[in-house]
Amino acid sequence: MSKVTVVGAGNVGATCANVLVTQQIADEVVLLDIKEGVSEGKAMDIMQTASILNLNTRLTGVTNDYAMTEGSDVVVITSGIPRKPGMTREELIGVNAGIVKSVTDQILKHSPNAIIVCVSNPMDTMTYLIHRTSGLPKNRIIGMGGALDSARFKYFLSIALKANATEVEGIVIGGHGDTTMIPLKRYAAYRGIPASTLLPAEQLDKVAADTMVGGATLTALLGTSAWYAPGAAAAQVVAAVLHDQKKMISCSALLDGEYGEKDLCIGVPCILGRNGIEKIVEFDLNDEEKGLFAKSAEAVHKTNAALNV
Repeated sequence: MSKVTVVGAGNVGATCANVLVTQQIADEVVLLDIKEGVSEGKAMDIMQTASILNLNTRLTGVTNDYAMTEGSDVVVITSGIPRKPGMTREELIGVNAGIVKSVTDQILKHSPNAIIVCVSNPMDTMTYLIHRTSGLPKNRIIGMGGALDSARFKYFLSIALKANATEVEGIVIGGHGDTTMIPLKRYAAYRGIPASTLLPAEQLDKVAADTMVGGATLTALLGTSAWYAPGAAAAQVVAAVLHDQKKMISCSALLDGEYGEKDLCIGVPCILGRNGIEKIVEFDLNDEEKGLFAKSAEAVHKTNAALNV
């Protein structure tokens, strides 16, 4: 029996729970929120699709009762305030740091062996905060951001290539921010064919630029942060762990010399399996890519410096 807890029943958390249930990724899912009735109502709504979609996963909504999360294999933390138009992820750090630390403490009291997936923004810094305050081994803390950024990269690539998004390869590394993420254009491909041979350089550059502001674009359109793709990306990470898929997914991981960085959580290709981050894969970056990664790492270090840990 597998059990997943999603903390935060806002748009992202509820979407993550919905994907976990409708794709039957876990046997049991708990959706927890501090606001009375929200998680219960969303869980009830989702579970009323069970007979329609022939679902067997059980979903329970609870208000601030961490005892109900006991024995979770994986915990997804989406708690915190979302971005508003014009707001950077970094501007959320003060409020969300306190929330994420409190949630982590409560979760580990009831599920000391859980693997934690961090979604809360600024995601790289919140992932680093969990590392610094939880005492967990680094393989058990995963930042979701690169999974989402890579999905957005593949979306824009598929449009430019007029191709099915499932047949497009693309990965994004670096910080989960509008100016810090690095879509690796050199590694983008369509059915093994380099995208650089199928698209003019300026079009591929536009795909990368659109990817980098993908979150801000949606925030401007919606008036708040996106939720369908972020929620699904978090569920993808959970599935890779629970089902021991050994999938390579870009995630925010604690580096200890990889890519020339230490004491930093930032997006890098990771092999995800039952033990969480089972391996960090080091791509052979060229000088330009190395420079962009170093610049991105510097920006994340700067954001981390605002933490009081």
